[in-house]
Amino acid sequence: MTHRIMPAIWCDGTAEEAARFYAETFRQAHVVEQPPGPASTVEVHGLPILLINGNDMYAPNPSISCLLNFDPLLFGGEEAAIAYLDELYAALSTGGVLMELGEYPFAKRYAWVRDRFGFTWQLMLTDPAGEPRPFVVPTFMFGGTNHGNALEATTTWINLFDDSARGALHLYEEGASFEPGSVMFTDFTLRGSWFGAMDSGTYHDFTFTPGVSLLVRCRDQEEIDRYWAVLSAVPEAERCGWCVDPWGVSWQVVPDNIEELMANEATRDKILQMGKIDLSQLS
Repeated sequence: MTHRIMPAIWCDGTAEEAARFYAETFRQAHVVEQPPGPASTVEVHGLPILLINGNDMYAPNPSISCLLNFDPLLFGGEEAAIAYLDELYAALSTGGVLMELGEYPFAKRYAWVRDRFGFTWQLMLTDPAGEPRPFVVPTFMFGGTNHGNALEATTTWINLFDDSARGALHLYEEGASFEPGSVMFTDFTLRGSWFGAMDSGTYHDFTFTPGVSLLVRCRDQEEIDRYWAVLSAVPEAERCGWCVDPWGVSWQVVPDNIEELMANEATRDKILQMGKIDLSQLS
């Protein structure tokens, strides 16, 4: 499928190295050919991930991770799924372990790890009796001052984007250790691509930053304007197609041919001077 929304990871000058690492680490992955520019793209089990060759201004944190869905039906049985999970645990945990590999109430086998580029991955053995989901699902954790906002934010996004819908929704109930009505876990589609979200339940000293953003490909100026009107809530954060929504999530609202535009010095210079991208100024 063509992903109209994809995660983008800010790298400290290591985008090409990270793309090669992911392409070599995952069984189904490759670096995507594109015009020379300030970013690389790697496709991991069908999901494109943009790697931005930046500096040390931003860094990924666990507020946006990728959930890896080790469904035994995807890998020819539970034994094979566990073998691949353990293989990726070893390769992706060199930057640290947030939750140790083991059995949890919500999964027979699970871990949350940080790779050597700072990005975090949740590895979960899932129930083959459940509804099928893609192997890689970008997932938001609403922590710190954002705790309790997962339902409002995801509902806003679902209402904004075409071809979007709620999947599973599990809320904390009365008597739980967390606030009733907050989100234990939900998943949903935005423009046909799957995402997940949860409220953290406990305090964390981090929340969303430009270290991981969401790139939205737009067909025309009308789409750019419509998405920008909802997603841009912090005027001082508007720059070259980037904006920040009411919950602090960074979005890149860009035309379909953004790689070509950024590879051209003249159009790149114009884009770098813009907030919202104005296609009429780039022709």
